[in-house]
Amino acid sequence: MKIAIAQIKTALGDFSGNLQKHQEFIRQAKENKADLIVFPELSLTGYSLKDLTSEVAIRLGDARLSPLLTRSGEIDIVVGLVEESDEFLYYNAALYISKGRIVHIHRKIYLPTYGMFEEGRHFAMGSSLQAFRTRFGKAGILICEDAWHSICPLILTMKGSFFIINMANGTARGIGQPGRIGSAKTWERMNTFYAVNHSVYYIFANRVGVEDGVVFWGGSEIVDPFGDLISKASYHDEDLLLGDIDIDAVRRARVKSPLLRDEKIDFCLRELQQISMSNHREEGNDARTAST
Repeated sequence: MKIAIAQIKTALGDFSGNLQKHQEFIRQAKENKADLIVFPELSLTGYSLKDLTSEVAIRLGDARLSPLLTRSGEIDIVVGLVEESDEFLYYNAALYISKGRIVHIHRKIYLPTYGMFEEGRHFAMGSSLQAFRTRFGKAGILICEDAWHSICPLILTMKGSFFIINMANGTARGIGQPGRIGSAKTWERMNTFYAVNHSVYYIFANRVGVEDGVVFWGGSEIVDPFGDLISKASYHDEDLLLGDIDIDAVRRARVKSPLLRDEKIDFCLRELQQISMSNHREEGNDARTAST
């Protein structure tokens, strides 16, 4: 199976222009015989939307998605956009499109609202994580901040994912080694850890470009279940990254390191329930103290 990652610069609020760029990268991926192409988070809209959020949001039946549905007849496509629900809620969402239909929708669960980030002011929070069937095996999708909460990759793995797609708008923050961005180093370590720890292929699709003075660093990559880097995109520049994966490697990795087999779900649930009950008791005590 050949995977393509479209590491693109996204124009803020320009759905039409971004869609044209998507179609060009899809064409290039098909020429390179890719089976799946993955775009970054909010690839059709840009990231720092703020008051533009409702203007660029679309329903899943919107005709503007038709070119992507058509092109998915020969190559599976993963894109990011703002989804408007029937209740007029707006979600930072990802679509997996195959054979002319939307196979899976993931709504971002963890919305960073701290420091430079304010997603919680504009987006509704997703409420579930699902592994889903593709032509190539079971997959799962995370969107950026989701991956910073380690329970998310674990859930997708326990639900049967062989490969995890992480779509990001990773920002350049911190200074690492000369020529290296601190946040890039952290992402790369995390990607490798999840690939090895869960014996999955980890597909990290990041964007490049600048929005409102914020730099996105790129460096998209594909990591195999043994933690080896299959392919790596450039930093800061648009790129079409290509890499071949073999699902049988997941089997070999899980035979070698049977961590998934030995995971104790009942134990985890019991401990988490105890933490939850303890937190609720403390909240109740705080509320009673405040009322006296």
